[in-house]
Amino acid sequence: MDTGNTMGRRRGLGAGLGSLVLAACMSAGKAAEAPTTRNGFALTNPQVPIAEIRAGGLPRDSIPAIDQPVFVAPASARFLRDDDLVVSFSEGGETRAYSLRILVWHEIVNDTVGGRPVAVTYCPLCGTAMVFDRRAGERTLTFGVSGLLYQSDVLMYDRQTESLWSQLAMKAVTGPMAKTELKWLASEHLRFGAWRARYPKGQVLSVRTGHRRDYGMWPYEGYEASDRTMFPVPRHRADLPNKARVVGLVFGEDALAFPLNRLPPGQPVQAFVGNLRVELTFDAASESVRIRDLGTDAAVPSVKAYWFAWQAFYPKTRVWQP
Repeated sequence: MDTGNTMGRRRGLGAGLGSLVLAACMSAGKAAEAPTTRNGFALTNPQVPIAEIRAGGLPRDSIPAIDQPVFVAPASARFLRDDDLVVSFSEGGETRAYSLRILVWHEIVNDTVGGRPVAVTYCPLCGTAMVFDRRAGERTLTFGVSGLLYQSDVLMYDRQTESLWSQLAMKAVTGPMAKTELKWLASEHLRFGAWRARYPKGQVLSVRTGHRRDYGMWPYEGYEASDRTMFPVPRHRADLPNKARVVGLVFGEDALAFPLNRLPPGQPVQAFVGNLRVELTFDAASESVRIRDLGTDAAVPSVKAYWFAWQAFYPKTRVWQP
């Protein structure tokens, strides 16, 4: 028996195995460093815990954003009832209404109003309709629906960089644009009959969206009637029931929630948000809330939301008391 040769072969085999193990470890390390992907999005530079970015059950763009919106005169919007809710945005002498009956199927409308590029967004799970300027830095972005959620709220993505943007956080939470904030714009949320009387020369988003959807059906009736959420959401505050409706404002580091059922209809109320003094007027018949800066008389951005969503994003929010 050639002991020397056998030992040499063993040493060679051991060295080979060692090299394979080292290579495997290096490969595993590189895999660990590789960015996590969800729905085809690389979750680089995350600003929120990746584990809390959840798949909503649909691929990206299965809920298709509207990129070429078509509008009609109020008299031609016969697909809407007077009690249907719309989001209204005004800019540069133009006023446009976006029906929730359409937004619930698309969640984003990329539009330009009065020369300003805007994204009209709606998350049915949080009950939140918000309008943003589509310009971020030197880019004008177009947004799509990622199919992902954070705190049960829609995560939009921009088609230019594929960064993910949180609607209620109002900023990018992953990707090259992470930490970039969106400019939140004042809009109104009210019933169509009241909107038509207020803006008779306005324009209404048409059902000619380029997609086949049943805009006469509301798919979230059971969800709205239940106090449960569809996805897990941290409960920091138990001030109100999960699905209590609030009007939320943010100024600087301060957030304030007005429970809708505590607002005196038709009677202006005043409050401070940060150092901003505002006046809020609630009209129960139209379900509209108008908020103005008492210093400048300018409209102040606000959003109607379910309490569970508002407290998840703004756990230190104050709750207005009469």
